[in-house]
Amino acid sequence: MTVSDLRPAGPRVAGAPISWGVCEVPDWGYQMPRERVMAEMETLGLMATEFGPEGFLPDAPEAKKAFLETYHLQAVGGFLPVLLHDPASDPLASVDVFIDNCLATGAGVVVLAASTGVAGYDARPVLDELQWKTLLSNLDRIADHAVERGVIAVVHPHIGTMVENADDVQRVVDGSHIGFCIDTGHLAAAGADPVSITLANLDRVKHVHLKDVDTAKAAKVVAGEVSFSDAVADGMWQVLGEGDVDIAAMIAALRDAGYDGWYVLEQDLMLKNGEPEGVGPIANVRKCLDFVTAALA
Repeated sequence: MTVSDLRPAGPRVAGAPISWGVCEVPDWGYQMPRERVMAEMETLGLMATEFGPEGFLPDAPEAKKAFLETYHLQAVGGFLPVLLHDPASDPLASVDVFIDNCLATGAGVVVLAASTGVAGYDARPVLDELQWKTLLSNLDRIADHAVERGVIAVVHPHIGTMVENADDVQRVVDGSHIGFCIDTGHLAAAGADPVSITLANLDRVKHVHLKDVDTAKAAKVVAGEVSFSDAVADGMWQVLGEGDVDIAAMIAALRDAGYDGWYVLEQDLMLKNGEPEGVGPIANVRKCLDFVTAALA
């Protein structure tokens, strides 16, 4: 099996549980039940979803597959925070468990985040040269190992991880061969231009998270004036097309380049006051889906 065999033919749009407030960060907020989240994805006509955090879907790989099939959803893969810069820590064991779940459910993408080693996304250490060398080496080890097992591993630049901003991305470009999950919101929030980064690295873009952001609120996070979680609660992440990222230009650039991977809709949400009243998060996900459907038409 080759990498091209693992990609869908033509543009595909998937959901993500984080748009319903389901997140791996401790004390993030109310976690909506998986039955409601998956049922609402099905209602929207989404064809696939990322897994969400550990424990959100059933643990056993075959049980995951059966649960998703109940809602006529395909698995895409998902987000996996992994410690990559510690020479004393080997990340392959946890990656292999994740790949087992991908293979059992027909998913094809392991979305790696270079974890800081502490919970949450409010601070990150400064790595020395040995730690950077270890991180880059681990990215390539995982990328090669994933292909050997029949999936793709990509690195996801993400606020509060060791690969966050344009400089970090360039260091990965120069020092490894792993592909990228371009997250439009996280890159913009870190002060980077996701469209420029995409155009400069088209051959490395293997997966896409579409996210919009209020960059003024994000700048306060980067400056250390506001915590990441407080900014999320304050609406830092926006409905697609309503924030400061040119999502339409991003999609156009990818389509012009022949990108045929997944577009995953993400508006990271925090539900601090329990189960939402009324329609809930599905209303914003519907707006995001309508925006992307129009941009892809």
